[in-house]
This record gives sequence, structure tokens and C-alpha cells, in this order.
Amino acid sequence: MSRFVNAAAPVAGGTGQRVEMAVRALGYRPNGIARSLVTKATHTLALLLPDITNPFFPDLVKGVQLAANERGYVVLLCSTLSDALTEESYLKLLQLKQVDGILAVGLTMRRPQIKRFAPTGVPFVSLDRDIDFPDAPLVRLDHRGGARLATQHLIALGHRAIAHVTGPAGLRVSRERLAGYRAALTAARITADSRLRVTGDFTEEAGYAGIERLLMEAVPFTAVFTGNDLAAIGAMAALKRHGLRVPEDVSVIGFDDIHLAAYTSPPLTTIRQPTYEMGRHAAEILMDTIGSVSPKRRVANRVFEGRLVVRGSTGPLRGGEQ
Repeated sequence: MSRFVNAAAPVAGGTGQRVEMAVRALGYRPNGIARSLVTKATHTLALLLPDITNPFFPDLVKGVQLAANERGYVVLLCSTLSDALTEESYLKLLQLKQVDGILAVGLTMRRPQIKRFAPTGVPFVSLDRDIDFPDAPLVRLDHRGGARLATQHLIALGHRAIAHVTGPAGLRVSRERLAGYRAALTAARITADSRLRVTGDFTEEAGYAGIERLLMEAVPFTAVFTGNDLAAIGAMAALKRHGLRVPEDVSVIGFDDIHLAAYTSPPLTTIRQPTYEMGRHAAEILMDTIGSVSPKRRVANRVFEGRLVVRGSTGPLRGGEQ
């Protein structure tokens, strides 16, 4: 029966018909667990995300899932809460469950912890945020270029006092976006004012608190570039609370182009990440690696470009302001 069900070898016509009738009568289903013990393949991918509540991630997950489904894989979604111990626990568990490959977004584990998992041989792809995993391909956005594009847009509108609410200080993504912001200022011969830089954490609360701090310290600014769209939404709420209009008094630009960005008041100008395409491409790289006869072959990294999406939250500097 197993040869017939698994198409492992040809079966004579009459015999095949009798086996098929028996399979239907008995309601026989192949044991996937037993099969995976023999083939060493579970057709399962794991996707580790730092925060499933962040609206940036749904399109990323969709890209991974659809690409996986097309090749007969299922996807396990694991929320790490950006906690190193949780990440390590998940990786240990996933190895025991024998997943065929792992996609990870921005692990916070330190290099010695990550390196312990390298010898296991489980194919691994880093997605969106770089991590220090030996030989892991990386699919990401050019965050520095996107931040530079955002800041250049504000400069082109006449703004010079441009504040920046960053992402978490420990993330390379945050540092790259800060570097892009600084590069645009330097190219325009604008002296970077450290008072205009506020550390955030990619949340609405951080964007709100950043604006509150700038206003409390009486630091003059006419525009704000936030580390992501959620922070921009918080920033606009704080400006409104203090009676400042967007963009008449202060222009605001975000980063990511989440679904909500087009429905804020005013609609948010931002840098669009092709999140669906990034997720799909990362999954395809991982599955290609799993199916490769030379699994240790180094796969080239893929860097996507961000795109400026101009909406109503940015506008020209009003006459006489600095």
C-alpha cells in the first residue's frame, strides 16, 4: 500500500485499483510525522518576527506565506517580542521540530548566542533587518538611502530645522536611517543640530514623546522625519495637541508606508518599502537553499530601494521661518 500511496514504485493496474478502493474504504491517510522521520523534510518554514502588532509586518508575512504555499510549504509564525531569551528558546524549539528553514527579522541575540545555531545546518535567511548569522543571506531595504530621500524631500521644500525621532538605538536599521538623515543634511550644507535628534522605539508613543520633548526644550524646528510611520502618527497627534498644524506649521514624514499612512489626517508622506516583494523573495531564497544540492553555496544578498510617497503631511516652508 505504501508504494502505491507514495508513488514510490509502479503498481499493476488491477492491483492499483484494489489498493485505491481499500484506501477509500479504510479512510487511510499517510502519517506525515513518520514520513518526515524518513525523508528528514517537514515542508515547514518558521518566520520569527519581533512584533506582530506592528502594521508593517502583515504584507511581509503575506509575501512569505504565498511563496511558501506555492511550493507546498507551511509557515509557522513566531513572535519574539524583540527579546533575546525568547529568540533563543524559539530557535531551540524549531530545531527539535525539524523545520526545513528559518526566516528571521531582526534578532536581538548577541553574536556568541547566534553562532551556536550555525552548525545545526538549518537553512537561514535574514529578512529586513541585518543580523550577525554566519553566511545567512540578507534581504533588506536600503534604509540609509530611504532616509536620505525622506530628508532631501523636506530640504527641497525649504526646511532647514529638521528634527529626527529615531528608532531603537541598538538596531542597525535605526543607525542606517540616522546616517541617511545626516548625509542629506551634510550634502545640503546644513549643520546637524544634536538637539533635534530624539531617540525613539518605532511606536506611536515614542513619536508623541519625541515631539513633547522638543517643544518642552523649546528647540525650534519646522519639519520632522520619524524612524517609521507609527512614530509619525504619534508625532502628528502631539503637534495637534499643542495647536500646531500639519503641514502648515510643521511638516512630518514617516518611513514604511503602512496601510494606515494613507488614512491619517492629513495623509502621511512617507518612504514606501516593498514589503510583500521582500517577504516573497526571502522565502524563495530560503526554499531554493533547502532544495539545493549544494546547501552551503553562498547566496547573494538582495537590497531593495525605497520610494518617496508624497501626501498631505509635508509642505513648503512658510515665508520668513527658519
